[in-house]
Amino acid sequence: MGRHGVSLLSRRFRRLRGEHILCSARRRPARPQAGEVRPQIGSSQFREGEMADRLSEVLESDDVEQLATDFVFTEGPLWHPEGYWLFVDIRRSLIFRIAPGGEPKVERDNSGGSNGLTFDLQGRLIMCEGDNRRLTRREDNGSISVFVDQWEGKKLNRPNDLVGRSDGTVYFTNPNGRIAPEDREIDFAGVHAVRPDGSQFVAIRDFEYPNGLVFSPDESVLYVANTRESKHIEAFDVAVDGTVSNGRVWADMSSDEPDGVPDGMKVDVEGRVYCTGPGGCWVFDSDGSNMGIIRLPEIPANVAWGGPDHRTMLFTARTSIYTMRMTTEGIHIPTS
Repeated sequence: MGRHGVSLLSRRFRRLRGEHILCSARRRPARPQAGEVRPQIGSSQFREGEMADRLSEVLESDDVEQLATDFVFTEGPLWHPEGYWLFVDIRRSLIFRIAPGGEPKVERDNSGGSNGLTFDLQGRLIMCEGDNRRLTRREDNGSISVFVDQWEGKKLNRPNDLVGRSDGTVYFTNPNGRIAPEDREIDFAGVHAVRPDGSQFVAIRDFEYPNGLVFSPDESVLYVANTRESKHIEAFDVAVDGTVSNGRVWADMSSDEPDGVPDGMKVDVEGRVYCTGPGGCWVFDSDGSNMGIIRLPEIPANVAWGGPDHRTMLFTARTSIYTMRMTTEGIHIPTS
């Protein structure tokens, strides 16, 4: 066990190809010693009646590697260009970093229930602080400044996730479902945007429960996950000035799965969308067709591209973080 009670070691799970693939260990192995690498082969099985899928188009291999475990609820994965992952443990308000093959280390404590993470054009870390109802930025000298905490003089609801556009505009989801009605100053859930000059605009109003969001490779479409009653991804056309229009349901994610909701999203260079959801990480082709569900030992809440070639996908999944190698390259976060 490492500092903050986190297991430091890596385990490997083997997957079997199929439309819906379940990868899980039959029994929990004895806990490894801190720093020990103990490969573990898990059992993989089809669920009855499931069909062959197209996941082989995006998966380089069937291996799932568990980088670290014993967190409470992991989220907010992000690859740092200096060669390590960042991710959060929301329930403990901790931001961690971990290099491939290394140990998780606390990057920031008392992080205000941080959730989504990204970089601005200057490479500064921007964080959604749900508990503090704001976004913050880590400056070059290491200090934390308020990036945005209100709109038209009204306190934000509970910022969840964010994505940057190549012009420097940062878009973030601002759901209100976990704010008591009497504490809400903004009476709608939506997507807000902050331009490089600090000016703001509301990109999307009256969204049921906006969660993860991501741009298409050419930034002409903004995808937003809806988490609550109607589980789906909506798509919006993005104008040159950054405003959005023509919202429509792009992919249905309703399911009988007992766990998981549409949540974190990323895209690859071919325009495929990867969205964590019921049962695992759903993969959609650029036309919205469902290519299959990547099933992991735990239900993922978010994903990120990284590694030197940007072909490794990291999944934050409940108490652990996992990686898989992909055949395709992910979209890089815009930085100058």
